[in-house]
Amino acid sequence: MAPRLCCSSQFLLAVSFLAAFAAVSNAGKVAVYWGQGAGNGDGTLAETCATGLYDFVNIAFLNVYGSGLTPVLNLAAHCNPDAGTCKSLSSEISSCQQSGVKVLLSLGGERGQYSLSSADDARGVADYLWNTFLGGSSDSRPLGDAVLDGIDFDIEKDGDHYDELAMALSSKCNGACVLTAAPQCPYPDAHLDAAIKTGVFSHVWVQFYNNRQCQYASGDASALQAAWAQWTSGVPSPADVFLGLPTAPAAAPSGGYIDADTLLSQVLPAVEGAAANYGGVMLWNRWRDVTAGYGAKLKGKV
Repeated sequence: MAPRLCCSSQFLLAVSFLAAFAAVSNAGKVAVYWGQGAGNGDGTLAETCATGLYDFVNIAFLNVYGSGLTPVLNLAAHCNPDAGTCKSLSSEISSCQQSGVKVLLSLGGERGQYSLSSADDARGVADYLWNTFLGGSSDSRPLGDAVLDGIDFDIEKDGDHYDELAMALSSKCNGACVLTAAPQCPYPDAHLDAAIKTGVFSHVWVQFYNNRQCQYASGDASALQAAWAQWTSGVPSPADVFLGLPTAPAAAPSGGYIDADTLLSQVLPAVEGAAANYGGVMLWNRWRDVTAGYGAKLKGKV
């Protein structure tokens, strides 16, 4: 007698469903910040991309610009833009892009001297970014001829006119650039709220660390989840939202570190299941990740 096929077909259907569910549940991406490692402890840009751990690498930081100041690229000990040594990164950027990693320039950061004094100033900075790092042209390109994939806004002070900057960049890029934002987790962000509300950002990676009122603490994720609900409901489409975390306790002196096992077993299932616009995880930073191996523990699981 030939075997009955009904149960076999039902089993195959169930297996297909579970496989599809697993693919969707692990569809998040990983972003990381590179460039601020002590003594080049974060390795080279090319090495960072070659790990296969990251989908986005934010070069940190352009932390002097606007209000009449000459822009300054600060990549710690990696290179000196005044001496032209950062141009060697051009081939590394191209290598990253060829491997499918998007490379962005991050504006701002915790330290630096940056502000936008007016809408005209914002448009002037947009011109500078377009011509110096993106698809425009300039006699002075600190990173050489490589064309970056976009601009990241990590604005931690003086937040006026970033909506005008975002709109001006979006207009120049005309869909060819990725614009991202890295607000602090208290909602709405004190410096980037107007910019995010323009709706021109593709990804918003929220910093759920160094902010006691909305970060994970001592096994309690309730404050994080409450802020996550605000961000995922408040960010305009089509942007997705990333959970920004430190790669080691030392990367966030004021807290917010979540060990990888707890993140994967408890926190991520809760936040991912609560938001259709979940995008993945952002990590601060590559320097700490080199020794902590945090990104490696997340590979294929976010």
